[in-house]
Amino acid sequence: MASSMVPERRVRADARKNLDGLLTAARIVFARSGVDAPSREIAAEAGVGVGTLYRHFPTRAELVTAVFTTEIDATAVAASELLADHDPGEALDLWITRFTRFVATKQGLSAALRSDEPAFDSLPAYLKDKLGPAIRSLVDAAVEAGEVRSDVDPFELLQAIGDLSHRAPSPDGSPNPMVRLLLDGLHVRH
Repeated sequence: MASSMVPERRVRADARKNLDGLLTAARIVFARSGVDAPSREIAAEAGVGVGTLYRHFPTRAELVTAVFTTEIDATAVAASELLADHDPGEALDLWITRFTRFVATKQGLSAALRSDEPAFDSLPAYLKDKLGPAIRSLVDAAVEAGEVRSDVDPFELLQAIGDLSHRAPSPDGSPNPMVRLLLDGLHVRH
């Protein structure tokens, strides 16, 4: 799960396994405890020592950036996968549900992004550059299929959903009711 913002270097198989395990563990721990969770909690979740965590991610900002960018990348890729497997309107709804979960599980990320940490400076643009085309492809396909209104600006929709999604999703994983209301307003009524 390499991200284009995570430097690629030739890595031994066991080191790659540790790196992937650390990213997965950090994602789990960040969702549960926030981005300021103790490093030992992340290392324990990954089944490695704290030294291994620091060898791969010398700073907290590097770890947060790696987790964030790998999730952005996976969310962007999901757009084309969903379009291949579903009708355009349904693909858009499923992708937005995924995006709302992504936003809702980032406890403390907003505060981290507003910090003075230079490592986070490029993350907002990275999100826009990756997710902007993804949502545009979904909205364009749904408009072309006559399932969604044609006056929707995809990036404004992404921003609105992001703003509404900071509240945790409902227990069944569906978007919060305000996101559902927004989505209902997008659809063309036949």
